[in-house]
Amino acid sequence: MALVLLSALPALLYAAQVMGSVLDDLIYKRGEYQENCTRFLKATFPAGTGIFCNGTFDVFACWPHSSPGIVSIPCPPYLPWIREGATGNVYKECTVDGTWRTEENSSSIWRNQSECENQYFFKPEEEEVFRQSVLRVLSIVGYSLSFSSLCLAVLIMSLLRKLHCTRNYIHMNLFVSFILRATAVISKEVILQATYTNLPRDESGWNRYTNSAISFLCKASKVSLEYFVGCNYFWLLVEAIFLHKLLFTAVLTRKRLLKKYMLIGWGTPLLFVIPWTVTKTLYENKGCWLNNIGWIWWIIRGPITLSVIVIFCIFLKIIRLLLSKLKANQVKFTDYRYSLIKATLVLIPLLGIHEIVFTIIIDESVEGSHRYIRNFVHLTLSSFQGLIVAVLYCFANEEVKAELKKRWQLLVSSSHFEVHNCFPEIHPKNLWKSSQKSPGQNTEPSQSKEDGGHAPTQTRPLQLADQSAEDVTCGRSSGLEFYMRKSLSSSDGEMTLGETMEEIIEESEF
Repeated sequence: MALVLLSALPALLYAAQVMGSVLDDLIYKRGEYQENCTRFLKATFPAGTGIFCNGTFDVFACWPHSSPGIVSIPCPPYLPWIREGATGNVYKECTVDGTWRTEENSSSIWRNQSECENQYFFKPEEEEVFRQSVLRVLSIVGYSLSFSSLCLAVLIMSLLRKLHCTRNYIHMNLFVSFILRATAVISKEVILQATYTNLPRDESGWNRYTNSAISFLCKASKVSLEYFVGCNYFWLLVEAIFLHKLLFTAVLTRKRLLKKYMLIGWGTPLLFVIPWTVTKTLYENKGCWLNNIGWIWWIIRGPITLSVIVIFCIFLKIIRLLLSKLKANQVKFTDYRYSLIKATLVLIPLLGIHEIVFTIIIDESVEGSHRYIRNFVHLTLSSFQGLIVAVLYCFANEEVKAELKKRWQLLVSSSHFEVHNCFPEIHPKNLWKSSQKSPGQNTEPSQSKEDGGHAPTQTRPLQLADQSAEDVTCGRSSGLEFYMRKSLSSSDGEMTLGETMEEIIEESEF
């Protein structure tokens, strides 16, 4: 078996690496063939004492207990090109010593399997194999870019405390679901690459390969992938529910609802991934579980399809609300059209509206080049969706940019102040207190008591957006400290800038 897969069937390896199910079926059928062979050899062991070669399963075919001479058996039926009624045979020679003949100058058993080989079986699929390889590379590139950009987005939104609110907590969970989905996709590709390209060369290796790599690591990666994909879809649903509640109800969202959202996003996928895993184990436990055709697949596809339909209905309701609002404001046609298009394009990646198209046009309904085009568009949108969401709702978000700009200006101004500090023995944060004293007041504690208190001074907030760092001179720290204290003591309440309907829809500040 190993020699056939590694030498006679290079196309099979490459095709199975891309399509998966071919090699999975072959491995499964080969296992059944080997079990039947073991039972057959035990039942037909010779009772006499004559010279014969012991029957064996030599990784490729099942050889019976044979008398000396040329032994021929039909080609193994697990090979994908062997059909019922095929006339090809594989040959071995049993020597007069009762041993199988070896090749010259080698310890390998001689075997003639030329009638069982078919080098051109996968020729018609070579073009499809190349197309699928392009899709796999595109998928890895898209998910890698999404992974890196989303990690940065989560880090930024975690560090900026002013952005901590229910709305941004939901965004962060959505980002994490995209990150885990990308991780699962890339991990699955790596595992498949290692599984289907490093095939064993002996029987013990095949037993370890079948019992460990295929049955555990490969299947575990598939289960993880389905769970994280389900979490991603249901966090998109949470985004839609939250936006609907924000726009169509008068009650503001509280933090207590976040626990319910967390339960929907991370808990709901368990309700269908666990039954799918159990059902797959009982009724379709083959290979890496890459076959997504049949009623078992609908255990996962059904809930996800329902979530996509609900999201799409909420999306239409939001667009209808925006439409009525724009008409009520009596804006110009050009402004009206621009605002509607802008809001629609901003909502599509956040809610995953493109999925409704691919939910209707499923894989089983298209064939040939149309199926490839469908998969190309779907995979491109899915893999780069995380990158688009990170850009729109973090990097290009005005609220995030304003907070980052403010923090950067504070950092630059604080660093400049420390360089030009005229009081090196006093930390800059302590100068705020001394800056409250009058210019001519003595700073000695005894004199303060005698004077009966501090003379009040007037402080003016330093507008860092208009004043450069070079304008901050020695002894003028009161304004800077006042500004820093005011900035760092901002509220961590539920609602932050940009949470009204106008800012959410028209300014895209999610």
